Amino acid sequence: MRKTIIDSILAGICISLGGVVFLKVGGIIGAVLFSFGLISVVCYKMKLYTGVSGFVETKRDWIELPVIIVGNIVGCALVAAAIKTAIPELVENAHNIVESRLDKGFWNVVLLAIFCGFIMTTVVNFARQKNWLPLLFGIPLFIMCGFVHSIADAFYYTLALDWCQWTAQTIIVYLASILGNFIGCNLYRTLQLTAPKNKQ
Repeated sequence: MRKTIIDSILAGICISLGGVVFLKVGGIIGAVLFSFGLISVVCYKMKLYTGVSGFVETKRDWIELPVIIVGNIVGCALVAAAIKTAIPELVENAHNIVESRLDKGFWNVVLLAIFCGFIMTTVVNFARQKNWLPLLFGIPLFIMCGFVHSIADAFYYTLALDWCQWTAQTIIVYLASILGNFIGCNLYRTLQLTAPKNKQ
């Protein structure tokens, strides 16, 4: 479990670094450079919530999942604390993202997070087979479409808001991203289980 906690925090840090460059550069270039975060996570086999949610099978996997979420958020919060001091001009950009999430509300965030989760499981599955190219397309795809990644959002939220600024609405909308990502990450398996099998 200790390794899981460390790997989860490191994954949150990597995703946050992708978030930093996106806030700094923006646009398609920032979205492509964001891919560094997920490439690092997969390459070093770190524990990222959206990277493992679509592959949960054993009891241990289910027990580790909330630990991974918390670890990811801690990693994001650590980077956010550093960026608030070192590059404070990025706080406003993060605040704009958070405001857009809150304006959309719970169900819209769930829907946008489902699409992101679907993409994440796809690209991670390719990467596990040593095919890295989909990462360079999939990550910019979900970012440019405005789909919601719960761990990237953990970085944006903790950068934009002090802990005392987290309201009930903020927490509910953030939980929507976690829920939506989980549904999206498992969409393949859900549909494959319920779809009728083709007769040979």
